[in-house]
Amino acid sequence: MNRKVFIQQTTGTALALFAGNKLFAKQTAADEVEKGKRVGIIGLDTSHSIVFTKLLNNATDETFHGYKVVAAYPFGSKELELSKTRIPVLTDEIKKIGVAIATSIQELLQQVDVVLLETNDGRLHKEQALEVFRAGKPLFIDKPIAASLKDAIAIFTAAEKYNVPVFSSSALRYSTVIQEIQSGKYGKVNGADTFSPAMIEPTHPDLFWYGIHGVEALYALMGKGCVSVQRNFTKDNDVVTAKWNDGRIGTFRGLRAGKTDFGGTCYCEKAIVPLGNFAGYEPLLKQITSFFNSGRNPVAKDETLELIAFLEAAEKSKLLGGKPVRIEEMMKRAKAVNK
Repeated sequence: MNRKVFIQQTTGTALALFAGNKLFAKQTAADEVEKGKRVGIIGLDTSHSIVFTKLLNNATDETFHGYKVVAAYPFGSKELELSKTRIPVLTDEIKKIGVAIATSIQELLQQVDVVLLETNDGRLHKEQALEVFRAGKPLFIDKPIAASLKDAIAIFTAAEKYNVPVFSSSALRYSTVIQEIQSGKYGKVNGADTFSPAMIEPTHPDLFWYGIHGVEALYALMGKGCVSVQRNFTKDNDVVTAKWNDGRIGTFRGLRAGKTDFGGTCYCEKAIVPLGNFAGYEPLLKQITSFFNSGRNPVAKDETLELIAFLEAAEKSKLLGGKPVRIEEMMKRAKAVNK
């Protein structure tokens, strides 16, 4: 997740690699993978694409239920500078793992049974997801599910129309400590504070780009039921204070200066519990492959949509100079647009 290190490693070599690469690869993996377990990736502009592929394709037991990545479509955003530098490098890397490179989403869908939508640019997710839904393939959408609440609603509506299961989550939701808290180990959750990096990408509402990780952790702890959001914003920091319908308060701090990390504190009935640091992608990938097996979304649609409404409410609060914004207002506005 250290974007600065990754960019430093890839900038300067990316364009040269791209010039020498054709977007085709010898298909070696697909013939060896059981039908029903063939995974396709859309978007090679995030390190998640390579991490997920290596975890799945190197697994020698049933941790991930036998799913293997066999094909990938590189694009991805053709507009974001970060994507332009990453796509050729990651295309070359994933080809070396034996993954076939498709020249279109339609070509990809002919080779796979399930899909990981990894495109960094959330503005493209609705359009790309629709192609997957029409093909009837179960879909995991990496964060953010979309770059707007109206698009997120449209994605779930289309999934229901085509009767295709869809799931979206940050890896932070499945950290060990958060899972322990959800199990009731420490009693009722009375409130929580979370923090994460919150770098800003001008093409996306602020917290959709990276702050969503910390907000996802907050929702994993507090559950749905947020009624209002108030955001204090400066160049280097964000503090978002949210009220829940049962009187609980949760906060998210977004970090853009100095040391950044993932973590927080949960205030429980029996203990005050530190959340610890990010612990890797394996827990999320277990959830994804179990979802592919069962077709059951492990995160309720209503919670995902409320989380996205939270992000939009925080954006509006910033524009209003820190005034509180109600979640219900954001939901009504987005649903009206989709009618």
